[in-house]
Amino acid sequence: MSAPTFAVVGRPNKGKSSIVATLARDDSVYIDSRSGSTRWAREFPMQVNGETLYTLVDTPGIQRAREVMDWLQANCRDASQRPQAVRDFVEAHRSEERFADECQLLQPIVDGAGIIYVVDGSCPYGADYEAEMEILRWSGRPSLALINPIDNDDFADEWRDGLGQYFRTVRLFDAQRAQVTRQLELLDLFGHLDPSWQSSLARAVTLLNREREEQHSQCSLLIADMISAALTFQVSQKLPDGAPLEPVRKLLAANYRERQAKRERNCRRQVEELYHYHDLKRNEQALALEESDLFQLDDWYLWGLNRRSLVAVAGSAGAVLGGGFGLMVDGATGGLLGGLGTLISGTAGAVTGGVGAWKYSDEIAQYRLKGIPTGGKQVSYGPSRNLNFPFVLLGRALLHHRLLCHRTHADRSSLSLDTELLDQANDDQRRKLARCFARISSGKKVEEQRAQLASLILDRCRAHDTPTN
Repeated sequence: MSAPTFAVVGRPNKGKSSIVATLARDDSVYIDSRSGSTRWAREFPMQVNGETLYTLVDTPGIQRAREVMDWLQANCRDASQRPQAVRDFVEAHRSEERFADECQLLQPIVDGAGIIYVVDGSCPYGADYEAEMEILRWSGRPSLALINPIDNDDFADEWRDGLGQYFRTVRLFDAQRAQVTRQLELLDLFGHLDPSWQSSLARAVTLLNREREEQHSQCSLLIADMISAALTFQVSQKLPDGAPLEPVRKLLAANYRERQAKRERNCRRQVEELYHYHDLKRNEQALALEESDLFQLDDWYLWGLNRRSLVAVAGSAGAVLGGGFGLMVDGATGGLLGGLGTLISGTAGAVTGGVGAWKYSDEIAQYRLKGIPTGGKQVSYGPSRNLNFPFVLLGRALLHHRLLCHRTHADRSSLSLDTELLDQANDDQRRKLARCFARISSGKKVEEQRAQLASLILDRCRAHDTPTN
């Protein structure tokens, strides 16, 4: 059972390379806004665990369709000879610079590839497109047309009417924003174009669904491990007798913050690699960190829980942590980890100013000082006992994951990590999370709690694949 091949064809600058990048899930596909940036046909196999499920061929744009059509009509006796006439054209002109683009795009078709014809739904339909569509029809290969709304879909209806005269199947497909469910629906559609493709593409859909579930599962484990490690992390420094304490406290807090931020960045990179994103650019604000405060304290609600939600989950966490939990519901926690930016969200309910009974500390963690038998003292910072800390880490990780799930490999814009964060969980889910976090912090059945945390995160990861429109 050989994997099918699809030649993605159309005029220059209509989104062919974007279609290839999305369906091959390959961010190495070269995409340029300049017309004619693709000069040679190039194959991009879609692989899972080393097995090629199908191959996309990125082709140059059609430049001289009318001249090609004139040649075909002059060298073909009847309709039964049309596929052979297309093969003859390629053979006769493959070495000519004048028809280099046309021969490059037609070669995979005469070799047996299916056709994906791409047009821009934001541009009006024109009769001048009909020559190139007729050439593709002459090839005799199974085909479908995709309307790619590059700027908008204002002319999609007239494109449907026109394309329907040449292609049995016409679909609107946004190469920049089609989530994975839309991509799999398109693959299933391809399988109905040619009976010989059905079993291969059905298997492809099955394996890609299975891979997606494995990706979500591995992602949930990565995030759970990151949060668990962050909750138990501390830094320490020996201090000779008589040495000033304050510089060491500042140094430890800075070291703590830097290493936690590195842990979060590493987790993000691993998640991106998991979903086959290897070269993402980022648009992220640096969090303001005031030296006098060590952490910016006014913005953390925008990532984690607001005061009402913190109060709602405090009992769940306190039951695990015991009497020492006290007033850990921190009403003034800040943006700990640099690199994702401050979110402004109406649902987040940012709190500033006085916080009264909810104020636990101006820091994410507490300092500890103990004597050393050989002399001097040891100063420690952490681990965190701040109730909101793990919710902040989780909120940021889920935002990152959601953004990955809602983009395609054709999207070369920066990954905007300072957009509005949506509410991630209801009160019951928050209480379950709070208990998990508290047990991990206290060292109670850590492996079991990490697995439970990963299971809760997995539900959110799966939900991010739900189509948004």
